[in-house]
Amino acid sequence: MVNYKNRKTRQKITSLILTLILAIGGIAVLLPILWMLSTSLKDQGAVFIIPPKWIPNPIRWDNYSKALEFMNAKVVYKNTVLITFISILGTLISSSLVAFAFARLRAPGKEILFLLVLSTIMLPQQVVLIPQFIMFKLIGWIDTFYPLTLPFFFATTPFLIFLLRQFFMTIPIEMDEAARLDGCSYFQVYYKIILPLSKPAIGIVAIQSFMSNWNEFIRPLIFINSAAKYTVSVALANFSAEYGMTPWNLLMAASLVALLPCIALFFFAQRYFIQGIVVTGLKG
Repeated sequence: MVNYKNRKTRQKITSLILTLILAIGGIAVLLPILWMLSTSLKDQGAVFIIPPKWIPNPIRWDNYSKALEFMNAKVVYKNTVLITFISILGTLISSSLVAFAFARLRAPGKEILFLLVLSTIMLPQQVVLIPQFIMFKLIGWIDTFYPLTLPFFFATTPFLIFLLRQFFMTIPIEMDEAARLDGCSYFQVYYKIILPLSKPAIGIVAIQSFMSNWNEFIRPLIFINSAAKYTVSVALANFSAEYGMTPWNLLMAASLVALLPCIALFFFAQRYFIQGIVVTGLKG
């Protein structure tokens, strides 16, 4: 009886310690966002006051309207949503098809080819920017959305291919064989059996693709020249270029608005995010 009470006491203490550690970690994660919120509601002159004031006085709600007006929010958000949606669609189609081929089809040298695909993860995207720019310029794609969307229809994200392949390999191969005996083609097996059973993995791929494309900065900066085609990330960078001295209060207001879709996506899709991490990679 004494041992049981001691064990319960130790469990309670351990639980309390873990809760405190998680609380401290949560505060550390939220602190920058709270600082952004505080700064976004201040006058420009109050941003650098020492000691800093967390609660602005007066509160400048009009910073948000000024920031959104400066960055031409209606246009840049429309551009970013369009690019992100097309990129997600291309990533889901191409990555899932390639992953299905690596997970299900038999071909000589398949494993070597898969290793070559994975090896491209180590290649920084900055290395290929100049050749890509020259190629897109030659075909007249500079200052269009094509360089930011169409490449994703050609399975350009090896990590997501790996993620989907690992998940597809957890689905029993007997289901494919039964479908083939019933007269299904490989493509029918792909979209009638594999995809419906892979919702967690498809969800995590969609989330990863959204986060990557929504926050992409380098590629839009290189390939887009017209202000009417700017994305959110490029529009945020223009605060410093236009004002000379960065208006941190307006920049923080615009950044918080740009962050909202990512926060909303996490809260609404966290089940798929966590489930995808748990189940992916169970079988190599």
